[in-house]
Amino acid sequence: MSPSLTCTSLSFAWPDGTPVLTGLDIAFSPGRTGLVGANGAGKSTLLKLIAGELTPSGGTVRVAGEVGYLPQHVTLDTSLRVDEALGIAARRAALHAIEAGDASEEHFEAVGDDWDVEERALATLGELGLGHIGLDRTVGELSGGESVLLRLATLLLRSPDVLLLDEPTNSLDLYARRRLYAAVASWPGILVVVSHDRELLELVDQIADLRSGEVTWYGGTFTAYEEALATEQEAAQRMVRAAEADVRKQQRELADAQVKLARRQRYGRRMSEEKREPKIVMGARRRAAQESAGKHRILHEERLADARERLDEAAEAVRDDDEIRVDLSYTAVPPGRDVLTLRDLELPYGARIDGVLDVRGPERLALIGRNGAGKTTLLRTIAGELTPAAGEATAHVPLRFLPQRLDVLDGESTVAENVARFAPKATVNRVRARLARFLFRGARADRKAATLSGGERFRATLAALMLAEPAPQLLMLDEPTNNLDMASVRQLTTALESYEGALIVACHDLPFLDSLGITRWLLLENGKVKETTREALDGTA
Repeated sequence: MSPSLTCTSLSFAWPDGTPVLTGLDIAFSPGRTGLVGANGAGKSTLLKLIAGELTPSGGTVRVAGEVGYLPQHVTLDTSLRVDEALGIAARRAALHAIEAGDASEEHFEAVGDDWDVEERALATLGELGLGHIGLDRTVGELSGGESVLLRLATLLLRSPDVLLLDEPTNSLDLYARRRLYAAVASWPGILVVVSHDRELLELVDQIADLRSGEVTWYGGTFTAYEEALATEQEAAQRMVRAAEADVRKQQRELADAQVKLARRQRYGRRMSEEKREPKIVMGARRRAAQESAGKHRILHEERLADARERLDEAAEAVRDDDEIRVDLSYTAVPPGRDVLTLRDLELPYGARIDGVLDVRGPERLALIGRNGAGKTTLLRTIAGELTPAAGEATAHVPLRFLPQRLDVLDGESTVAENVARFAPKATVNRVRARLARFLFRGARADRKAATLSGGERFRATLAALMLAEPAPQLLMLDEPTNNLDMASVRQLTTALESYEGALIVACHDLPFLDSLGITRWLLLENGKVKETTREALDGTA
């Protein structure tokens, strides 16, 4: 029987009563599905409901086959050996006992028919680039990205019928991502992936767009989805314009009807005052006129109400994914001006830059390298948070650093108060006017930072750094797209388009880096930083 996954009238609310999903109907058939939607739409919640991690408040989840689930935040017991994390330790121990001559029945029962489990495990690890770790090391010896791949290897060994992946590339470097892409591309059953990784979403067969509690399906990859969505939005905008024109027309006709009614009433009063006709005739004429005028007015009022209803329906089809649009000309750096000098720099944990590396003018640098290579350490050293082991890092312009942890904001202060801390001389009105351009308008600017969603918190942190005084002419970002939905990534891209200073971005998301107009590519590898090219990175495996 082929695997299937169906959710019927599925509902879920948090303990405080906040609804997440209400009466959702969705079905997945064999193939790869990309599940997209804004932060807070319920994507991760839906995967947890399917995986049995959460209990629905209503409706049902029916699965034909076994479910494997890779959560967004992978946590493994660091004391476990790799074979224990893979779930094969007992079978492996039994195999080794049998090979050593112990023919106890319990060992044969433990192995069952899985005589090649060790070879399969090593092959799966090798396919994911983990062949070097072996089966006897502990999880605590692995990096965060390797832990994610190990959890994926566990799922691949089980070969579940339904595989659920929630932001699987967040902790993966460029090399590990390529391994995961290959595993996804060859998956034979049902696969549902929640991701903002464009390259990953280019591997799916269809897109499920979760928005306002409903799912809309689009065939093809993410590019096909974007093209179809753009066509839909153009049509929706045309419908809105046509509906707006109809409303204006109905308003004019209603106004004309009201003017005609007023004229008839004045004429009737004048005739009555002049008593040109018998009273009984004038009364009948007045009643007939009022009845006719009333029907005419009601007709136009109904037409106007219908036109407004059509306008509301048309407007609902238009997405309101606002974009950040800001003028940051005060961040401009003249071409050729010295921005940053790194001279014989040795980082606290061993990586180094031999000789001199200069950054000048409004250059845009991408910093690439494996997890643990030292990218974050380099950025923190440039920002002055760490002291170099040797050499020097000299910034010639004001700089700001956006860390992965987004711990720049004070959670108990409002968004406006946080931004004011970075621009103490700015007036309240100036701070709020600037925040409005980062989509924090009115009461949104008065929310405490601790209550913000991941995407909102990132946007508030970005606003605080980019609106700081003095204006940052060197901006450094460390894995800025982690945990952001597609709309937030687009907002970040448009904000950085307005930024006119120098930019250094440590990131594994190549399509995002391409969108920034990177001018130089730096590769941190084997403890050293060297210049590379975008084309060379395409061949990275």
